[in-house]
Amino acid sequence: MPLIKSISGIRGTIGEKQGENLSSVDIIKFTSAFAQLITKDKSNAKIVIGRDGRTSGKMVRDIVVKGITDLGINIVDLGLTTTPTVAIAVKEENADGGIIITASHNPQDWNALKFLNSEGEFISSKLGELVLQIAENPTSTETTSKGKVILDDSYFQKHIDGVVNYPLVNAEAIANQNYKIVVDGINSTGATYVPALLKALGVNDIIVINAEVNGKFAHNPEPLPEHLRELSNEVVKQNADLGIAVDPDVDRLCFVCEDGSMFGEEYTLVAVADYLLSKRKGSTVSNLSSTRALKDITEKQGCNYFASAVGEVNVVEKMKEVNAVIGGEGNGGIIVPDFHYGRDALIGIGLFLTHLSAHVKGINSLRKTYPDYFMLKNKIALNTGIHEHNGGIEVGKLFEKIKNKYRNNPVNMEDGLKIEFDKDWVHLRSSNTEPIIRIYAESNLETAAENIARRLMQDIGECL
Repeated sequence: MPLIKSISGIRGTIGEKQGENLSSVDIIKFTSAFAQLITKDKSNAKIVIGRDGRTSGKMVRDIVVKGITDLGINIVDLGLTTTPTVAIAVKEENADGGIIITASHNPQDWNALKFLNSEGEFISSKLGELVLQIAENPTSTETTSKGKVILDDSYFQKHIDGVVNYPLVNAEAIANQNYKIVVDGINSTGATYVPALLKALGVNDIIVINAEVNGKFAHNPEPLPEHLRELSNEVVKQNADLGIAVDPDVDRLCFVCEDGSMFGEEYTLVAVADYLLSKRKGSTVSNLSSTRALKDITEKQGCNYFASAVGEVNVVEKMKEVNAVIGGEGNGGIIVPDFHYGRDALIGIGLFLTHLSAHVKGINSLRKTYPDYFMLKNKIALNTGIHEHNGGIEVGKLFEKIKNKYRNNPVNMEDGLKIEFDKDWVHLRSSNTEPIIRIYAESNLETAAENIARRLMQDIGECL
């Protein structure tokens, strides 16, 4: 499996085949390149780091620390933490940047380096390209002294306090509901952060499954319905009010209803945006692969919706451009800009439960208040004859062929190829995190979404 380099970071399976695995040499190479770039000509430079619960996390952390301190740069190490917590700490510490050691939703044999700028936001594609260039053409850097490492676990509580004290989070209203909640900690830091937040919000009846932070994921860590059967069953078994699932680095969030059904990861952002827009009018943003339900509820609230290319950095860029009050991605990523410009499951939980507390009929009933679209998510591996560059059909040329076939339909090629069919749509794009083409199709009818996806997969086959 080739090492994946994108705006989402540097990621791969752990191993020592350089360029194929995330090897120790690659970790040093990219860490040093990033650190040199963001701290150039600065004295007393500082970088914040943190990691999720993966088994390889400690090993990768030690290599990252060596790479940074050998350059004379200081480190604030949050230890076992979350992606949004590192983002918050970068700004609070006035650091030059941050590195999060996590492969997010990828399986446990993967790990990655996610790079943040001094604002605690993911670096731009332009800066990312510079990191790649420096990494592939390294220059020797002499330092007179090694950087220091400061261990700081205070941001665990600071992050939770920030959510509880956020103006639109109502801990009293949440506490008054006496919720019983099941949490799937997926054997990573969500198993500590989410229960601690719930307790701070006044939830006393909490059941945590997959609670040991050992990185041995009990199931595929991507919080999709097919991976959450254990959580669904436990919610019903415990007669709980709802279930909460996050991914290993706690930037994605989804819910399970009291009857064990899925609230839908696409509807996490929809529900939170609906609540926030009822209190604070403004624009919303999601990426091109997200449900049109966000556009529907935004316009119902008398506000404007905008779409961005896929990738958190692109969503944030569009949010700033249109001065959005909330944004995110249909994978359960919530971005509340006056909290911080990054996907954050914890602020999402605080806002969602506040919204739910005013809806006394329960979470399943709340879900029924939103437009009911069905989204089908498929993928085609790039090793089946489709390639980004040489050795096969280039993805860009493939998309151009398909675009030509549907030239009478509205199309968008800002990120891959999105084709609209009245209110239905399909989006084809290369993944930033896996060597695959993603195929998302949405309709208000399941059969229609299936037919659209099937048709486009046939088109891809015919174009090979």
